[in-house]
Amino acid sequence: MSRKASLRWLLGGVIGLLCASGLQAAPVLLSGEDSPAARAFSLALAQQRPQDQVQFVSLDQLKRAPSLEPDTRLVLFGENALAWRLALPQAPPTLVLRVSRVQAQSHLGTVRPNGLSLLWSDPPPARQLQLAHLLVPQATRIGVLHDEHSRFLLDELRQAAKPMGLTIVAQSWPDTRDTRPLLALLKQSDLLLGLDDTDLFNPQTVKSLLLTSYAQERALLGPSAAFVKAGSLASSYSDQADWLTTLDRLLDQDPRHWPAELYPSHFKVLGNRQVARALGIRLDTDTDLARQLTAGEQTP
Repeated sequence: MSRKASLRWLLGGVIGLLCASGLQAAPVLLSGEDSPAARAFSLALAQQRPQDQVQFVSLDQLKRAPSLEPDTRLVLFGENALAWRLALPQAPPTLVLRVSRVQAQSHLGTVRPNGLSLLWSDPPPARQLQLAHLLVPQATRIGVLHDEHSRFLLDELRQAAKPMGLTIVAQSWPDTRDTRPLLALLKQSDLLLGLDDTDLFNPQTVKSLLLTSYAQERALLGPSAAFVKAGSLASSYSDQADWLTTLDRLLDQDPRHWPAELYPSHFKVLGNRQVARALGIRLDTDTDLARQLTAGEQTP
C-alpha cells in the first residue's frame, strides 16, 4: 500500500466503518510536531470524547495527505502548524492551540480568516494586570518591555490598566544583550510585567532579567508558569485539563459558531513563594489567587 493510500485509510477508514454501522462519529483530527506531549493531549481528548473519532497525525504526515474530508474538525498545535494551515487553499474548520498573541500577529496581523479559531496560549493581559494588583497593591506604575513584534499589545494593556488606576510604562528592548533599557525601565516602574514574547523572555535572557530586576528590588510577574519556576513571582496559566475543557465545549458546537479567537475558559495561578519571601510580598495560595481573579472577572 502506498503512503498516500495508507494515510487516506488512517484518516477515513474507521470513520467510514462507524458511519456504515449507523453511529454518528464526528472526525476530529489533531496534528502538530510529533511529541509525547501532543500525543498525550490527543489521547486525553479521545478519552474525554468517546463519541467522536479522535486521531493524531504528525504535521509531516498531514502535509503529505492528498486531501481532508470537509466534515473533519482540525485541531492544530503550534506556530508551524498555523503557517501550514494558512497556506492551504481549502481547509476544514480549524482550532489552533499553543500559539501566542505575538506569534499569531507575525502571520496574520489583525486578519482573522474564516474557518480558523485561535486559542491563545498566553494569559490575558488584563488578568495578569489584575494579578499584579492583587500581589503588589501599592504598585501603580507597571513596567513592560516590548520589541517590534509585541508593541501591538501596549494599547490593550493601557486600556485594561486604566480602570485599575495603573499606568503602563513601556520600554523598547531591541537588543537583549544590552541591559540599559531594562535598568531604565526598572527605575521608572514599581514592578515588571512580562509579555509572552520569546524574543525577550527566553532561556537566554531569564538570568539577566531576574537578577537585574531583583537587584533593583522589583518583582517580575509572568509571562508563564515556566518563568515562575525559573524565578519570576507569579503568573496565571492554563494547563492541559483547562484546554480540554475548552475544546470539549467548542467541539459540541457547530464549527460555524466557533469564535475567531479566545482564551481558555478555565485557568490556574502559580506563585513562587521563595521569591515572594525575598521581596517581602505576601502570597496567598495558588487556589485562593485563582479564585480571587475569577471573582474579579465575573464582577460587572
